[in-house]
Amino acid sequence: MFVPVKTRDGQQLMPMHAARARKLIKRGEATPYWNNGIYCIRLNKEPSDREIQKIAVGVDPGSKKEGFTVKSEAHTYLNVQADAHGGVGKKVEKRRELRRGRRSRKCPNRKNRTNRLANRKRIPAGTRARWDWKLRILDWLSKLYPITHVCVEDIKAETKQYQKQWNQSFSPLEVGKQWFYTEVRKRWELFTVEGWQTKEIRDRLGLKKSSKKLSETFEAHCVDSWCLAYHTVGGQSIPDNTAIFCIAPIPIRRRELHRQNPQKGGKRPRYGGTMCLGISKNTLVKHVKHGLLRVTGFDKEGLNLSELGSAKRVVRNAKQGTYRVLRKLNFRYKDGNSPLC
Repeated sequence: MFVPVKTRDGQQLMPMHAARARKLIKRGEATPYWNNGIYCIRLNKEPSDREIQKIAVGVDPGSKKEGFTVKSEAHTYLNVQADAHGGVGKKVEKRRELRRGRRSRKCPNRKNRTNRLANRKRIPAGTRARWDWKLRILDWLSKLYPITHVCVEDIKAETKQYQKQWNQSFSPLEVGKQWFYTEVRKRWELFTVEGWQTKEIRDRLGLKKSSKKLSETFEAHCVDSWCLAYHTVGGQSIPDNTAIFCIAPIPIRRRELHRQNPQKGGKRPRYGGTMCLGISKNTLVKHVKHGLLRVTGFDKEGLNLSELGSAKRVVRNAKQGTYRVLRKLNFRYKDGNSPLC
């Protein structure tokens, strides 16, 4: 296992072996810290060498699950399987329906105005959320490793007969993909590989891909992302690290003034929102009795704390002083043996 390394001035260095990292921590030459479930160290002295090798990230997009692999020529540092970000388009559509319905009732609402987004070049909300999620994962990985290259499996939309420009002009998939490629080129060097080329690389290396796309195994999606990273930087033809690290977007319910169904008595209960008594939802806390939990809501007397890997509530009305705030979680995560956070 290799540990990400950062200097005192914030520069990412090449990862080092865990045994060497433990020695530096024991001698007081490094300080350990966690970055969204990844164990890292920060050097307390000037490093002997700041030379950076070529590190690539292979990206295997998918409709439900996606694979990311961080690899150099010598080692495979991290395999990430992420749940795809979906459902945003339907939520935006429902929000529009509720807003229009309020205009026909006697209740506070803003007046109708002209569409400010008309005739503007923009990406639909659902498409933007799906591809921005991939970009956020790459930005997070770049804070752990000195990434130099990104290799993405180039996916294409279905072509309609007699309409040659359908892919490039009308498909949300193509629009979001081109936006993603533009943003990646601003940060790293981009390579694209088509799906049939990925299969040829996988077959040449003797690797097999699982037919169970939703399973949390290396063969489900990370095998393709590993092949893409191997195609970029080379190295051994057999994966030296097949452990996966699973992450998922945090489901946040936005504040809703009006519920979809009328409430009894005409009273509007508080629903949604991102703050709980001054603390952001999905903040990691350490309870005096139950250990690591996350903030999922609040009542009049205190916070509601739930398990890391599920929505099961463990503590209700947790008083201030019974827990210690650690940090805000950017997404839910787990490794091969621990639950989602």
